[in-house]
Order: sequence, then structure tokens, then C-alpha cells
Amino acid sequence: MCESCGCTLPEQSSDSKTVEIMRHILGANDQVAAHNRAHFGEHRVLAVNLMSSPGAGKTSLLEATIEALKDEYAIAVIEGDLETENDAERIRAHGVPAIQITTGTACHLDARMVHDALHSLPPDGLDIVFIENVGNLVCPASFDLGQRRNVVLLSVTEGDDKPAKYPVMFRAADLVLVTKTDLLPFLDDFDPARAEHAMRDLASAAPLFGLSARKGPGLEAWLDWLRREAADACIRTEPHEQTRALHHDHGA
Repeated sequence: MCESCGCTLPEQSSDSKTVEIMRHILGANDQVAAHNRAHFGEHRVLAVNLMSSPGAGKTSLLEATIEALKDEYAIAVIEGDLETENDAERIRAHGVPAIQITTGTACHLDARMVHDALHSLPPDGLDIVFIENVGNLVCPASFDLGQRRNVVLLSVTEGDDKPAKYPVMFRAADLVLVTKTDLLPFLDDFDPARAEHAMRDLASAAPLFGLSARKGPGLEAWLDWLRREAADACIRTEPHEQTRALHHDHGA
């Protein structure tokens, strides 16, 4: 996996040594995350961390979201992948800035990577920054990036037992999106009710929505959730002029 999160710590490491190393890694990360969070707060930006297995539909969801909301909000995307700029290029084709982070062997983004990417984005004038994390249901859940909300995607092609198998990830979720629901008529091994039951067994009260980014059904619930979160991120301080103007123009 990667050396930045302890995945490659040798098995012979003592428990106390392993814990101390992890404490150091996460402590340093949390300091930068706090700086990122302050930056987002100062500029009244809603930062959303998208996490899932590879292929669950994060980029497709972002494409549909951008098309639906680009006249309401100024959006930017930070993309995380081990290699290539493929996803960033897909996002840029929709007319919004996308910063690609290629992590090499690292199986997750960390706060320092996001901090460095923020220097390539305009400090003012943004309303929503999406952070598309590396596809992985384990390590990303442990690393605070300074985001306001965690959104976890669960594709119907993965199996409805994923919340039970990966509890840390799903406990960290502020919202769970069951994706590719247009495929449900062709699958007999995924039951959204079972997935939600597994979530509630984790004592998670996070909302769970089903949607198809490509076909459209269910997308509006996700968009409304984003609108509420963006509004809440702004009312903590006076919204900047661009956001006020955009909301006025669209009757908000």
C-alpha cells in the first residue's frame, strides 16, 4: 500500500512502536488539516471529501454535479490518483478548474497534498471545492484533509455488506450515496435496505441516498443536500459578493 500511513510497517514492529509512529503521522497531518479548514472557513468555501472504492462513480458524480450546479456555484476539484491526469481532464472539460495530485504509491490523500493543491486555486471566488480521494475504502478515512463534510459512495456493483466490512470508512461518512442504481434491476445481490441496515448497525445516522449519475434518478436529493451545506458554510460568516450575486440571480 503506502509508507505515509503505516500500511508498510513491518509485522515485527512492536505494538507500542507502531502506535507511536501512527500518532506522529496523524498528528502532523491534523495540524495541516486545521490550517486547511481555517482557509476554507475564511473564504466561505464548502469543502467536500469524496471517498469510495475504485470505480464507484466519483468522477461521473462530479461531472453530473458540475453540469447541474455550475450556474449557481463556483466549483473547483482536487483529484487524487496514483497516476495519470485522466479524471482531472474529464473535470476540466466541464469548464471548472481541476488540480491533479498523483500520489505514486500513496493509497490516500493527506492534508499536506491538499494544502499544496490549494495554492493552485484562486483564494477567493470559489463556493465549493470537491476533493476526490484515491479509490480505497481503508486509509482515506483516517486522514483529515480539512474538509467540512465526508461523502462516501457505495456502488450497487460492490455488495451491500461493505459498511459492515469497512466500518471506519462508513462511520466517518456525513452522507452515503448508493450509486449506479440504474443497474439494480439487473442485480440480485444488492439490497439498499440491507446496506442501510449495516450503516445503522454502526450507530451512524448519516443520510443515505440512492442515485444514478449517468441516468439522473435520485440526483436531485444529492444536489439539494449540497445546496443546504453550501448555505450553512456561508452563514457562519457574511457570504462573499460573488456568492450573494449568484444566489440573487437564481432566486435563492
